[in-house]
Amino acid sequence: MDGLYRFIEYSGFANFTPLHGVMILVGLLFIFLAIRFEYEPLLLIPIGFGIVIGNIPFMQDAGLQLGIYEDGSVLNYLYMGVVKGVYPPLIFLGIGAMTDFSTLISSPRLMLLGAAAQVGIFLTFLGAIYLGFSPMEAGAIGIIGGADGPTAIFLSSRLAPELIGPIAIAAYSYMALVPIIQPPIMKILVTKKERLIRMKPPRSVSKLEKIIFPIVGILLTAFIAPGSLPLLGMLFFGNLLKESMVTNRLANTARNALIDIVTILLGLTVGASTQADVFLTNDSLLIFMLGALSFMVATAGGIIFAKVMNIFSAKDNKINPLVGAAGVSAVPDSARVVQHEGLKSDPTNHLLMHAMAPNVAGVIGSAVAAGILMSFLM
Repeated sequence: MDGLYRFIEYSGFANFTPLHGVMILVGLLFIFLAIRFEYEPLLLIPIGFGIVIGNIPFMQDAGLQLGIYEDGSVLNYLYMGVVKGVYPPLIFLGIGAMTDFSTLISSPRLMLLGAAAQVGIFLTFLGAIYLGFSPMEAGAIGIIGGADGPTAIFLSSRLAPELIGPIAIAAYSYMALVPIIQPPIMKILVTKKERLIRMKPPRSVSKLEKIIFPIVGILLTAFIAPGSLPLLGMLFFGNLLKESMVTNRLANTARNALIDIVTILLGLTVGASTQADVFLTNDSLLIFMLGALSFMVATAGGIIFAKVMNIFSAKDNKINPLVGAAGVSAVPDSARVVQHEGLKSDPTNHLLMHAMAPNVAGVIGSAVAAGILMSFLM
């Protein structure tokens, strides 16, 4: 009987609380959204399943070394890649190896839209301070406005490791919900006439330009914000592997096997870090609220700046303001949303290639913003 009682005492049923049930339902919701609606399945399925794993209750003081926060557990070792900021640069390496910067190179002015969308980061930073977060915590929360999950994880690992869970979940959740969040903002801010603007096709970019771009890019961004070096160094390195055409094996590994492995580990451990007793707090709710607002502000910032640029542009060189919404870093989902919204107004007006320019510029911009915040706050 003693053995039976001990078995029951150690079981998940004996340690279950309603909060565990809430988080398990959240994890199942993520999995449902990924499978049923295909919202970022490569992210939401690992994160959702990680949430389920992280909220299977067990006796905390039994020395079983099961939880992600228990020293010596397998999950804890895997989670070190998040806490130490190892996984995000590897993700950026893969992104660089699969990204074509041709449109950005051919239309450098569209980079301004990616910069304008980062206004959400700094407004959220101020809002978080107003709500009582410390400056370092506010900096980590603010980066959610860039809609860049790896950057959010990297910065929070440096500024506020205790908030990695809610910040990462918020950042990736809003990345997945781009097709839901952005279209209403576009409808409000972009008129029917503006939606019909046709942009000049991007010029052909030479191989030499493509090779020079990552080299010039790392020199400029790293000198402006050295804190962004781990992220942008890997991004531009991956892009050079792709564009040099002499390291195809390395580029293929970076954009396929490597990024897939890291995405699995990152999603699973970030999800598992949402243990109910750690995750379900008032701070987490505030972070989700601030994240939603910052994402909407970032989208609006890119659109409004595109309209401002049109004031100073020639009649035959206008920018379709829808493209400004792609300034957030959710690559390539924001660009796809722009394409979809543009086709709804004019089935022959394809905006995808134009939207990719501010989209990849947003990735660079959010990493630079993270480096700037680090230089001010650390």
